[in-house]
Amino acid sequence: MPKRARELGPLDIKRATHPGGTDRHHWLDVGVVAGLRLQITAAGTKSWVLRTTVGDRRRVIGLGAYPEVGLAEARDKAREAKRKVAAGIDPIEEKKAVRAALAAASARNLLFADAMDKWIAAKMSDRPEKSQKAIKSTITRYALPELGKLTVQSITVQDIVRALQEVWSEKPDTGQKLRSYLEGILSWATVGGHRSGDNPARWRGNLKELLPAPAQVEKGKTGNFPALAVADVPKWWTEVSKRDGMGALALRFAALCASRSGEVRGATWDEIDLDAAMWTIPASRMKAGAEHRVPLTAEAIALLKSVPRMQGVAFVFPSVTGVQMSDMSISAVMRRMQEDAEKTALEAGGDPAKSGWRDPRSGKAAVPHGLRSTFRDWAAERGYDRDMAEIALAHQVGSAVERAYRRTDMIERRRAMMQAWADFLHGRDAGVVVKFPVASA
Repeated sequence: MPKRARELGPLDIKRATHPGGTDRHHWLDVGVVAGLRLQITAAGTKSWVLRTTVGDRRRVIGLGAYPEVGLAEARDKAREAKRKVAAGIDPIEEKKAVRAALAAASARNLLFADAMDKWIAAKMSDRPEKSQKAIKSTITRYALPELGKLTVQSITVQDIVRALQEVWSEKPDTGQKLRSYLEGILSWATVGGHRSGDNPARWRGNLKELLPAPAQVEKGKTGNFPALAVADVPKWWTEVSKRDGMGALALRFAALCASRSGEVRGATWDEIDLDAAMWTIPASRMKAGAEHRVPLTAEAIALLKSVPRMQGVAFVFPSVTGVQMSDMSISAVMRRMQEDAEKTALEAGGDPAKSGWRDPRSGKAAVPHGLRSTFRDWAAERGYDRDMAEIALAHQVGSAVERAYRRTDMIERRRAMMQAWADFLHGRDAGVVVKFPVASA
């Protein structure tokens, strides 16, 4: 009958030391659970091991370091390991499988923003530094607001469409490049074990079914976004003011400020100074890459104060989940307004194709971006300075030399103009009357 090891107590374990004279580990049988030993290194560190047989293989199973794992816990762990062995489970292989699963889960938690950096380092390192910066700048500007905080595993086709939609219509060439970058990043992430499944940024048989062909977009750029007739604006404003929801608030704010949808959707509270009645958009969010100041009218301030704020959310007009609102949310407001107008016309026996909020030239239903054209037409009709109106739209005015020497953005003159525009939206503007000299009798 094999000799039973003496049962050691907590004090015995605490006092145990390495005998010295060798660099090899020293083991003490602990007792109670056969094969349970205290391992002591020449440096004096202690840990628990269980020596046992799994099938026909000798195994040394680590149970943890002392004193983090005490004597009683070590015995419990040893008993549990022996129960698994008796059930045909190898604890060491089981632990390896758990570690592998954890590693795989951790890999799939890679954020898109981090994947972008890793992809550029891995795949773009042979390109000039200037090229690498340009690629990163494009992705950061257009895709990160939508995708940056998502894990690569969770990104869907719909997320990609939202990231591409605005640039796809405004800058087709940039949109195509961005799509290829997104496809490359997600392909790298798939091969690297950070995600699985089809690539949501793939064009053929995927995005091709959801986005217009690049050639069609390029052709469409020769025209303009469908815009409201200036005369229809007050009536349209009355109607949109009846609409509820964050999308309607964002659309109204965009109209008051003559701003792009992306500028409004990305607006954060730290860009807004209510006391100074000023919205300062950083260069990183502007199409022209330059900081843009927007004077806020009394109506714009009142609208901002009415916006419900979400705790911990920086966006002024967030989605219901607290992330940046999609462009579709704003477009949907005008689309529903048009659908309601057509339905009303149909019920009244009118022609739906000629009803609603349409561009007077093309006859197409007006879209949010077209409101900027309407503002520009209004400003021209009212006799406002051309450069001032263009600056209000954040367009570049004059040559590079002229812009370099210009030291003002006409902010106070623009403030008066934007207030007149707000008055017009609210139906309080009778227009500008130009007086001609009367010939003397």
